[in-house]
Amino acid sequence: MTHDKREVILEIKNLTVEFKGKGKRPFRAVDNVSFNIYKGETFGLVGETGSGKTTIGRAIVRINPTAGGEILFKGRKINGVIPKELDREITRKIQMIFQDPMASLNERSKVDYIVSEGLYNIKGFKDEQDRQAKVSKALLDVGLLPEFASRFPHEFSGGQRQRIGIARALIMEPEFIIADEPISSLDVSIRAQILNLLMELQETKGLTYLFISHDLSVVRFIADRVGVIYKGKLVELAETEELFQHPFHPYTRALLSAIPIPDPRIEKQKKVLVYDPSCHDYSKDKPKWTEIRPGHFVLANEAEIRQYQAMAG
Repeated sequence: MTHDKREVILEIKNLTVEFKGKGKRPFRAVDNVSFNIYKGETFGLVGETGSGKTTIGRAIVRINPTAGGEILFKGRKINGVIPKELDREITRKIQMIFQDPMASLNERSKVDYIVSEGLYNIKGFKDEQDRQAKVSKALLDVGLLPEFASRFPHEFSGGQRQRIGIARALIMEPEFIIADEPISSLDVSIRAQILNLLMELQETKGLTYLFISHDLSVVRFIADRVGVIYKGKLVELAETEELFQHPFHPYTRALLSAIPIPDPRIEKQKKVLVYDPSCHDYSKDKPKWTEIRPGHFVLANEAEIRQYQAMAG
C-alpha cells in the first residue's frame, strides 16, 4: 500500500506549543512537530513523561492553545480561532479517552449523565427516550450492562470505569479518538481486555486512533505506525515493526532496550542503553527530518544520516 493513496484524516504541521512560566521565556513543550495520521489506522505516539505527547493530544482537542504551526482535520484547520460550527463538529468528531478513569469521571454523577455529557453539550439527541437508547447502546458497545447507567463511578472497578470513559467518547459517534495512556493506571490483567476492546471498536466503527503511551510493548501490539518524541521534538517515525526491527535514533534504541524480555536468562544478560543527548553534535551540522528507508523518518544531521544509511544497508 503506497502512503500517498491513503486518506489523511489528521495532519500536524510544524506544531509548537508553549507554556508561559513565571520567568521571561516560555517553556516550549512541543517543538516544530509534523506528522500525518491516516484514516482507519492507529498511530502510536511514544515518549517518556514530560516529552510533550499528551500536550499534542490536548492541542488537537483544543484544550491547549498552539503557539505555531497548523492542525488540520480532514483538510480544515482546527487550531487557533475557528468558526463556531467547525468547533462543534470537532467536539463531536474528535474525542479523548483519558489516562485515569478515577479522575476523569465525575464521582457525583451517575453513569447515565457521565456518558451523556457530550450529547447534552451538542444537543445530540431528539428526546429523552432517544438519549437513553444511545446511552444503553454505548454501554453495550463497551461490554457493560445498560442497567449500570443508574450507578455511580465508585461502584465500579478501574477497568469498568475505563469502559465508561470509552462509552462517553463513543456516544458522540466520533471518527477520531485520542487515547492518552488509556491503560497505564489499570491492573495488568485488565489491560489486554481494554486494548482488545479498542481494537474491536476500531474494526466495527471504522475509527482512527492516536494512541499515546510511554510503554513500547503496548504500542507494538496496537499501533500501525509509531512516532517517537523526546523533549518536544519528534525524533523518529516508522511503521511499527520497521521501527522495532531497525531503530536508528539513539533515543529510540534506548527506549527499546528497556522493554522487559519474558525469558529471565536473556533478561539478566541484556544491557539497557541510556540515551545521552550530548552524543549528537549539532553545533554546526543541524539536524533535519529525513527519510532513511521508505516511510521511516528520523531527525538527524548529515553525519548521522550517512551513519543510519549504512546501518540500513
